[in-house]
Amino acid sequence: MTQLNIVNNQGKLLADSRDIATMIGKQHKHLLRDIDGYMSVLIESNFGPNDFFIETTYKDSIGRTLKRYDITKLGCDMVANKMTGQKGVLFTATYVSRFAEMERKMAMPNLPQNYKEALVALVDQVDKNEKLHTENLMLEQRVREYEPKMTYLDQILQSKDTVTVTQIAKDYGLSGTALNQILHEEKVQYKQNDQWLLYSKHQDKGYTKSRTIDIHHNSGERSVRMNTRWTQPGRLFIHGILSKRGIIPFMDRENPGA
Repeated sequence: MTQLNIVNNQGKLLADSRDIATMIGKQHKHLLRDIDGYMSVLIESNFGPNDFFIETTYKDSIGRTLKRYDITKLGCDMVANKMTGQKGVLFTATYVSRFAEMERKMAMPNLPQNYKEALVALVDQVDKNEKLHTENLMLEQRVREYEPKMTYLDQILQSKDTVTVTQIAKDYGLSGTALNQILHEEKVQYKQNDQWLLYSKHQDKGYTKSRTIDIHHNSGERSVRMNTRWTQPGRLFIHGILSKRGIIPFMDRENPGA
């Protein structure tokens, strides 16, 4: 397993996406594609993407400026969470150890100027070392237990929000149009005047929440559109339909970036 170089950039510990790609046996361009996908989800969900991945550049051997990412410990957690088997365990063990080592170096106090400062610094350092040791033991246990990654089904069950059909489709690598067509083929919905409506047998199941919107046109005419969003039971229903067709969400795939 390649040694992972961790740099301290103004108090933030970072790893290079090129090093991580080499460690996990993946082409750098494929890892970049994975991270781009994670970034899109983080931004949509109002997470601070820079807490995980920081986009930057480097020059290759012929002078081209190319994209790469600086990856925080949280970002490494996210990459490792998508991996299984020996490579995933070794990668996790390596980055956990290297980040812990750098954190210990950063935690080293300045040299005391007198006996009192030395005593205070010693007590403070012992406390910090104990906390770091406890954290490392916890992380080692996670590695040994092969901590299971959250499945798409777990994510649905933990959420209470409604989502659009386009958002659901994106989780499976589909377009909203494609998913609407599948739901039509499965006799879930039909199209009436360019508006998707549920068949009556599905309307009282709590799968969707809809509201009508009045539209006033420049011509003075008025029309009504319905905005439909899917509930979490609706997402589970769609998940069952797509699973039967062999369509698996990205986060449940063995190697989603390949």
